[in-house]
Parts: sequence; C-alpha cells; structure tokens
Amino acid sequence: MVSLTEKAVRPSGKPVSQKSGIRFSLDPENGVPIYRQIIQQIEYAILSGRMKTGDRLPTIRALAVELKTNPNTIARAYSELEILGILETQVGSGTYISDKKPEPEDDGLSRKIQEVLARFVQEMSDLGVEKRELAALINTYKNEE
Repeated sequence: MVSLTEKAVRPSGKPVSQKSGIRFSLDPENGVPIYRQIIQQIEYAILSGRMKTGDRLPTIRALAVELKTNPNTIARAYSELEILGILETQVGSGTYISDKKPEPEDDGLSRKIQEVLARFVQEMSDLGVEKRELAALINTYKNEE
C-alpha cells in the first residue's frame, strides 16, 4: 500500500501532500482549475525525474482526502492523463506512471520560468541586491549545498 508520507498545511490553510517524488499543493486562488493543477504537478514530477515509469500514484480517494477536494476532481485529472497515455490504471491494483512522457508546454513553462525569475529579481532588488550580483550569489549558494 502506498501512503502519503508527509502532511502539511499552507499558510492559506490549503493542504499540501507529499508522496515519494511528488508534492501535491493546491492553490484555489491562482485561477487554474484544481484538476489542471494536479495534472501539471504530475507532469512536472515526471519531466523532472521525481516520478518514473512504474511509480504508483495515490488512490483517488486517498488523494481527495489528503487534499480536501472532491474525488471527482482527482478522477478527472487522472482520466485526462490516462487518455494522453501518461498514466495507466490497472483495475484492482492502482494507477501508475506509464513509459510515455508528457510533452512540456513550452509556452506555459517559459511563462512560469519568467514569472518566477521576475519575482526573484524583484525580491532581491527589494533586499538591496543588484542584478549584477545575482549570479555570484546563486553560484555561492549552489556550491554550499
């Protein structure tokens, strides 16, 4: 039996779930439907290598309870990924990652990267760090890990 191993609550009060390799986190205020957020998080986990072919996903019921959302929402996300061939459901056994990789949404991914970078640069600027110092700070941080 696969269980969600870590539970936490976001500052907004929305739950966050951690399963080996994937962290589900819902944000109802970002304008993206919940089922799409789940789809995106599964796709990103596969593309980043955190989830691999054969990894089992939580059951619909278990994930719905952990995320405090409607089971139909989870079922819709799983169903769309199954139609795309990214997930495989084995009756009585569970839902697994298939060997087909999702196609990265270049537009969506590029936009997301730009948003994260813009926020990062703005926050560093607010802290008094100049743009030309950022690369050195990132390298120092990366080397310390």
